[in-house]
Amino acid sequence: MQIRLALLTALLCVSLSASLAQYTIRQPNAIPLHGLWHFALDPANQGETGRWFADDQPLSRWDKVTVPHCFTADPRYLFYNGKVWYRKAFAWQPAANKRVLLHFDAAFYASTIYLNNRKVSTHEGGYTPFHVDITEFLKEGTNTLAVSVDNDTWKPGTIPGAKDNNQVNDPFMGWVNYGGLIRPVYLTVETPVYLENIKVDALPDLAKGTATLRLRARVRNTTGQAAQPKLTASVSAQGRPVTVSWKGTNASIPAGQTGLIDLETTLRAADVKRWSPDTPYLYALTASLAGDTLRTRFGIRKVEVRNAQLLLNGEPIKMAGGNRVVDYPGLGSLEPDWLIEKDMRLMKEAGMELHRLTHYTPSEAVYDWADEHGMLIITEAGNWQLTPRQMDNDTIRAKFRQQFREMAERDWNHPCVIAYSVGNEYLSEQPAGQRWTKDMIAFARELDPTRLYTFASMRLNILPKKAEDEASQYCDFVSTNTYGNHANVLKHIHALYPDKPIFVSEYGTRADGPNTEAGQVAYLDKFLADIRQLPYVIGASWWSFNDYRSRYHATNANGFRPWGLVGPERNLRPLYTAHQTGMAPLTVAKADWKPGPEGVHSLTLRIAARADFPAYPLRAYQLKLNGTAYPLPDLQPGQSTDLVLPVRGFDPAVTVEVLKPTGFSILSQTIDVTHDTRTSNR
Repeated sequence: MQIRLALLTALLCVSLSASLAQYTIRQPNAIPLHGLWHFALDPANQGETGRWFADDQPLSRWDKVTVPHCFTADPRYLFYNGKVWYRKAFAWQPAANKRVLLHFDAAFYASTIYLNNRKVSTHEGGYTPFHVDITEFLKEGTNTLAVSVDNDTWKPGTIPGAKDNNQVNDPFMGWVNYGGLIRPVYLTVETPVYLENIKVDALPDLAKGTATLRLRARVRNTTGQAAQPKLTASVSAQGRPVTVSWKGTNASIPAGQTGLIDLETTLRAADVKRWSPDTPYLYALTASLAGDTLRTRFGIRKVEVRNAQLLLNGEPIKMAGGNRVVDYPGLGSLEPDWLIEKDMRLMKEAGMELHRLTHYTPSEAVYDWADEHGMLIITEAGNWQLTPRQMDNDTIRAKFRQQFREMAERDWNHPCVIAYSVGNEYLSEQPAGQRWTKDMIAFARELDPTRLYTFASMRLNILPKKAEDEASQYCDFVSTNTYGNHANVLKHIHALYPDKPIFVSEYGTRADGPNTEAGQVAYLDKFLADIRQLPYVIGASWWSFNDYRSRYHATNANGFRPWGLVGPERNLRPLYTAHQTGMAPLTVAKADWKPGPEGVHSLTLRIAARADFPAYPLRAYQLKLNGTAYPLPDLQPGQSTDLVLPVRGFDPAVTVEVLKPTGFSILSQTIDVTHDTRTSNR
């Protein structure tokens, strides 16, 4: 998350309804362009020749919508596919010697921007942010902004988009191509030499307890002469200043160019607290040039793979997760803050903490939540089942690189992001798939060498004979989408790549299968029995957390694909409770029960940290019984402890709840104190 703190010298009058506060803009001094816009469908693609962007265009036949807006989910234009137009007039008072940037956090899919009758820029890509400098297009008084947006991604050449294999029912994405200005739109006012982006790398020394902090600032010089900006930076932890002494040299930025400035410092052990899902400790860094400031958050943690294990801060971890499709009835792909809070909390409490979330970039507020509350995320750019011919196409490769860059440069300071994926379910055993994987990982490492790299393969299920037969050879860890025969497939993958940990990036079954919702629970139980005997499986991400709309083949007649732990409106299925119980990192069982005098009895519970899956160190966990919380001793995987608790009165069944250090309830269980049976309470 990066926040612009530049002093604004211009004022803009905008009307914001209370509902628009649901969409957080990361830059608090930004000038939002939320609110009412004029809107028109353009099914015949006549808007450009008809100059629908012109300030003298009559608006009597235009509708009004509220931006952020998803026209595909708007009841007036439900499931429309094609080009649309948005228009907004705003007042502006030019500020001397300032640059004005127009930001789109996302617009699906292809956009063209016009301001005051002039074409400003175009952009392709539906889930990543972009901005344009509109300084030269602005005028004093009323300005007319127009944006055409085209969501037609059902043709070869878009990312993501249609396949070119001429197969029936195949040239579609697996989810609805929701269109519109789906995330915030706003302006920022910059100095002539301004900070365009900053990257913070924080790497702990696990032996010394210190941490190395590296800051790379990208500086844009819009003036007509070289600039020698002086970069300064400060660090704070939970609002407390941290003493830093930076080393580095300031650079000379040529006229009209962008340059880089690097600084480095070492944090003392006393100032270092490492980030993890159970200790999501965040720092803030403020970088400043004369008249311009950027602020970002970061976490100090070390992620690595070694001996077929995933290590976080030097300790092996194995965690469950889920895939989340950005889809909600009435919203489409809109992600208001309340929905992000609802979904991420449900996922966290279901034991979902290590995810390949989905095939595209969600709202940055998702990653903000994960930073603050503790999740590990593999984020993916949009190669969804591209064909070999498409993967070898130079234009498609260029589009992917652009979108990957936009994704990485937005998200590279989030500690929750531990890895990037370069695609999903392409033919990775074929030469084009091998080239794509090798080339795109090499490209991505130049952008961000601090993350791990992978892709979600479906081709390992065909059991290739040699490691070099499939593109996972180029990955730091293997990601496999496997929907059956789990033990045999995973054992074969391990034989191919014995030093690489395996992440099950997709597995699952639908709620409308032969055994309905009970079949999902049985499937999960069998899956857990399989992977718990395989120490090299580091994660498993159920497809999918939620049901979602789709036009892909085999979608139900109601328009939804019912794979979820929760339904479209987040109603919990039996699978939700089963996943929470099965994916808890510990078990709770009655070890002893002793009746006592005066109605005060003694219940002994055996708390065991799982050694198989999921498994990670448990520190500062609590157990709650009858409203009272009791601290649990720290446990390493495989360790156990007995906890003796007082129970007042007599009830043959008591309910216990396990709480994470962050306060999330991850297990609720009813224990019959007179027997050894256990039942879930949810």
